[in-house]
Amino acid sequence: KNINHNFMLLAAKFIGAGLSTIGLAGSGVGIGVVFGALVLGTSRNPSLKDELFRIAILGFALTEAIALFALMMAFLILFAL
Repeated sequence: KNINHNFMLLAAKFIGAGLSTIGLAGSGVGIGVVFGALVLGTSRNPSLKDELFRIAILGFALTEAIALFALMMAFLILFAL
């Protein structure tokens, strides 16, 4: 019974780590949306290129931070316990 219990805990860890990486896919979509909006905004008004780029870099950094948090949670689930 103890061996079965350990396998169940291990399976739960793997499932939890796999589910926490869904945030990485969402982050990839978010980064694509940010830079797609940058290209669209620059093509509509090229004179605002520098300001739009600064805002896009901020959006990229915030979106990437979410991805790093999701990855950190996956690693914590796998290796912390």
